Amino acid sequence: MSPEPFGARLRRAMDTRGPLCVGIDPHASLLTDWGLDDDIAGLERFTRTVVEALADRVAVLKPQSAFFERFGSRGIAVLEKAVEEARAAGALVLMDAKRGDIGSTMGAYAATYLHPDSPLFSDAVTVSPYLGFGSLRPALDAAAASGAGVFVLALTSNPEGAEVQRATAADGRSLAQLMLDRMAEENAGARPLGSVGAVVGATLEDAGVDLAINGPLLAPGIGAQGATPADLPGVFGAAVGNVVPSVSRGVLRRGPDAAGLREAAERLTEEIRTALAGG
Repeated sequence: MSPEPFGARLRRAMDTRGPLCVGIDPHASLLTDWGLDDDIAGLERFTRTVVEALADRVAVLKPQSAFFERFGSRGIAVLEKAVEEARAAGALVLMDAKRGDIGSTMGAYAATYLHPDSPLFSDAVTVSPYLGFGSLRPALDAAAASGAGVFVLALTSNPEGAEVQRATAADGRSLAQLMLDRMAEENAGARPLGSVGAVVGATLEDAGVDLAINGPLLAPGIGAQGATPADLPGVFGAAVGNVVPSVSRGVLRRGPDAAGLREAAERLTEEIRTALAGG
């Protein structure tokens, strides 16, 4: 029997738990704010606290791989445990790795995050398409086979992204729109939601692109980067029902108290639901 597609699992999680995605970003400064040392013990305590506080109630947890990789193999071990425990508690795990390469190297990235036998197997992974959308084929195929998903960078929340993403392709489309159109092709016919998502920053005043990709739209930028839940309908328009707003510091700064993390996540979830429902 084929595994249930990621898009269907995500739609159900968003409908039952709310659409919020919480990043697990153990910045050195956040560890310090929590009264922890910037070492493997601090990393482990931070990560365990976030997973235990939130994995049974939010739709998606999104660990940022780089903050674990900086500690070498011991950091990766913490990440592996976090992925396993978060998924066991019912959260979908989106690995924020932003991998992008060609051929066998992309295949190796796909095996790392999208093969069920990998210790880092996640429900989805972020990828970069700017070596050409076709370079993502190993990841797209691996995700489809395992019931996982991919989130493809389209219009990111960092201001530098525009020089690439807003550039014009040979046919007159922006590169971002070209990538979004390719995502829509991958998701054609999927119900209730495709498994190929786009990353589109919530900080954009107006995305200025067609976001009808029949897939989820990961929206970073709420909180520390300046966007609010109320901004989402203006940025995403008719596609707002497929938005997965991503918040990191806006929740994490409420630690190390688990109750504070839960309260922040619950408050943001309600604010997002209200905004998406039109007030």
